[in-house]
Amino acid sequence: MRKIIHVDCDAFFAAIEMRDDPSLANRPMAVGGLAEQRGVIATCNYEARAYGVRSAMASAHALKLCPDLLIVRPRREAYREASQEIHTIFRTYTDLIEPLSLDEAFLDVTGCEHFAGSATRIAQDIRRRVWQQLRITVSAGVAPNKFLAKIASDWKKPDGLFVITPAQVDEFVLGLPVTKLHGVGRVTAEKLQRMGVRTCADLRARNRLDLLRDFGSFGERLWGLAHGIDERPVQVESRRQSVSVENTYDRDLPDLAACLERLPELLQELTRRMARLDSRYRPGKPFVKLKFHDFTQTTLEQSGAGLELEDYADLLAVAFARGKRPVRLIGVGVRLIDSRDQAEQLRLF
Repeated sequence: MRKIIHVDCDAFFAAIEMRDDPSLANRPMAVGGLAEQRGVIATCNYEARAYGVRSAMASAHALKLCPDLLIVRPRREAYREASQEIHTIFRTYTDLIEPLSLDEAFLDVTGCEHFAGSATRIAQDIRRRVWQQLRITVSAGVAPNKFLAKIASDWKKPDGLFVITPAQVDEFVLGLPVTKLHGVGRVTAEKLQRMGVRTCADLRARNRLDLLRDFGSFGERLWGLAHGIDERPVQVESRRQSVSVENTYDRDLPDLAACLERLPELLQELTRRMARLDSRYRPGKPFVKLKFHDFTQTTLEQSGAGLELEDYADLLAVAFARGKRPVRLIGVGVRLIDSRDQAEQLRLF
């Protein structure tokens, strides 16, 4: 029995914009293209959604629904940086991570030892740490498989957690509309409705062979989902780019000396994580990241530098000099070199 968590950031792009510019909060706002340039909405906050504004909607139409809507242009680099920070938090618990986009992912925590293996407590801790570190909210769903975990993460949005235990699967699935099933699009949903099938309970009443006849191989999939069965594993990213450790401190670190005091414990944890890496990886460039009290941040890495305490201390000093402000987060890490890449380069050469 797997333990799967689906994590989904709430209005991710909009949340980053509101965090970085508090004047955008508590008013309808969206991230997207300009109406006069035939732009579309990438995402919007919940104030805008109350007017019917949705992602993938034409900006011109969104402004008709909500004339006071403020549309800001996307800052893709800021979103990528935030996504990387969130994935660094994920890797504290498991390396079995399947990213679906910048703002959502599946995690398989079946073998995780944190919190005595409790997937619910792991999900709670992820939500807490993302808020503490990035000041944005995420919703999470916990279930025995990917299909149910994704549904669960949407059940109490925004800023919610919903858990479906193995004992609750059967009762939960019975009441689900077939439109919630993975892979059921508009055409399949309409065909099912014409057959009088609107819920999973209706679907279960259909003969398994009839489903195979009417829907081909997807009929088998429909039968399984209607019974809460989903055997798809979490598909791990094939190659890791780096390994790192980050910590957000309850109180801002006032100066460089206070930051340097924290280095040994961070490097000790980094060493532990590097020891768990697949043997095909070897360490490359070391790097440090600092996030200052005002949420501005800087990352510094150096080719040819060592991986000892004094090497990271030198990098940290230079990074701190860029801001010279109290620090709320320190990260240390190392870029990874994949031996498969080198073998491929030699073969091509």
